[in-house]
Amino acid sequence: MPVTQEFIESLMKQNQMQIEQINNLNQTVNDLSKIIDELNATIKELREQLNKNSGNSSKPPSTDGFKKAPKSLREKSGKKRGGQKGHQGTHLAVLSAPDEVQRHMHADCTSCPYRDKCAEKACVKETRNVIDAVVEVNITAHEKLCVEVCPLCGKSKTGDFPKDVKANVQYGNNLQALVVAFNTIGAVSVNRIHEILGGIFNIPLSTGTIKNIVSRCAEKIKPALETIRSKLSESPLVHCDETGTNIDGKLHWVHNVSNGNYTYMTVSKKRGYEGIKSVGVLPDYRGIVVHDSWASYWKFDDVTHSVCCAHLLRELNGIMENHPEQTWAGKFKKLLLRMKRAKDKAIAAGKEALSVFTIQKYKREYDNIIKDAYGENPERVNPKKKRGRVKRGKILALIDRLQKYKGAVCLFIEKLSVPFDNNQAERDIRNIKTKTKVCGCFRSRTGAEEYLDIMSFISTARKNGFDSYHAVKMALLGQINLFWGWGAE
Repeated sequence: MPVTQEFIESLMKQNQMQIEQINNLNQTVNDLSKIIDELNATIKELREQLNKNSGNSSKPPSTDGFKKAPKSLREKSGKKRGGQKGHQGTHLAVLSAPDEVQRHMHADCTSCPYRDKCAEKACVKETRNVIDAVVEVNITAHEKLCVEVCPLCGKSKTGDFPKDVKANVQYGNNLQALVVAFNTIGAVSVNRIHEILGGIFNIPLSTGTIKNIVSRCAEKIKPALETIRSKLSESPLVHCDETGTNIDGKLHWVHNVSNGNYTYMTVSKKRGYEGIKSVGVLPDYRGIVVHDSWASYWKFDDVTHSVCCAHLLRELNGIMENHPEQTWAGKFKKLLLRMKRAKDKAIAAGKEALSVFTIQKYKREYDNIIKDAYGENPERVNPKKKRGRVKRGKILALIDRLQKYKGAVCLFIEKLSVPFDNNQAERDIRNIKTKTKVCGCFRSRTGAEEYLDIMSFISTARKNGFDSYHAVKMALLGQINLFWGWGAE
């Protein structure tokens, strides 16, 4: 069969159609490959998110739920569990003379006619003490007396009630202090306080009265709070942290500034720079600030920053668990722990600082590990026709942060007074989560502010060696100056 021009043209058309079809299929395959890659990346991120806990991320322990407890950041010391050799133990002891003595004889002596005679001569073989609390309600009636005719001046004279006795019936300072302690440090809700104290004392303590007692206490401690804030502003080092809480169904942020002697907490709608600024300490502060590397803290340029290395350890744990190919993470974790051990040994030996040689050695190793980290994580290329900056991912973002803030990470070995972690602030702010979990939320902004004011005062009192209950009682009596000389009359 002769090959005609028409036949050749039809073959060429078929060939062209097949080429276009192949190109379309290749384009579809490429598009589907991109979608698969994106979906795989999303699945990987979601799995990583599911694996997050308080041991490998910045999530608080309260979010761990009933899952298996995360592995501790502490390494095993090799010592046995429990108290170590030479440790002075403690035990339940009788702190005062007994109020009542009961004598017990053998069961055979119960109906014996010589029982009393034998009891007089019997010796004490063993004594066991039972410590119990006896709850009593004490009502003090204050009577204003009137003398019709004074024998000296001949005038009528009437007595005056004490300044703190203002109503016909009111509650005393002991009961009020107990109410405030339950509501704040005890994280007990108003309704439960009403139920518990009503059952114990048989007193109709209404929920409104409980709220008023807490409000009065918050008002009494305001002079002390200003002193706390002032003392923190003057201190050489402070810890900072923030946590979320619920006020009337809306998310608010509790900001904390504290050190070993003082605690100051406030609440704000903002988590970032404006919220931190509203505390009133950092804007004019010039000392060292220990924090968890939250971006807003770096906006305060006049302070010396120190990064919480415990947070870094948790992030490194997360990378090691979810990305075992990232070998640099394990190296960096070991480096941080070695630096901490060197610091602890220097402090135990009474040294004021590590040698310059030791510090430089650690810093060189620091730089080498960061170099290896960038080698394992080359920068991604921006796809054509795609605007904006290339997404770096969490691993590269952490590497960038470690390189940029190397001085803040290593500050704890350069200055032995700087702690390795930010545990001080985390401990001071932890009760907020307990309160939120127990009560669900704060009903009003005022209630949250009163709670934080009292908790700031109680935390400061405990740091200075006073128990919560008596600190609150002194505040209600207007005698805070007896504790710290803060002039709160």
